[in-house]
Amino acid sequence: MAGTAEEGQGSFPVLRQVVLDTTDARTLAEFYRQLLGFSYRPGDEPPKAGEEDERGQDWLVLRAPDGSTRVAFQQVGRLSPATWPRDDIPQQFHLDLTVPTVADLDTQHVRALELGARLLEDRSADEEEPLRVYADPAGHPFCIFVGPS
Repeated sequence: MAGTAEEGQGSFPVLRQVVLDTTDARTLAEFYRQLLGFSYRPGDEPPKAGEEDERGQDWLVLRAPDGSTRVAFQQVGRLSPATWPRDDIPQQFHLDLTVPTVADLDTQHVRALELGARLLEDRSADEEEPLRVYADPAGHPFCIFVGPS
């Protein structure tokens, strides 16, 4: 059902989820599941050992702790990773993630790297808006910065 607007303005579509193309849907879904503390939509969980991962070869959805759908992953045959900050292949889209403090930024930096992110830019010493820019395992840029959620 579409969201409502001010009287006389009609209604607006509701953003359901963000979809990331990737050549390895399961790996990228696992990266974001662990980074954000999300869970799979029922039926999208990884298969048992030795079973084929049919869902992971097509489309996977992650949900936030409140059950809302947040991000999905679509398997594609080929993907050219963004070259940001160069503009050879533009980033086209990226995720902004926030944390409340610089200490949290540092904690999430370690986690992101351990999960397979690659640091693209470190502005953690910026007094106005400390942040770091990363590439996820598929090459999609994302930012983690100190700010309101």
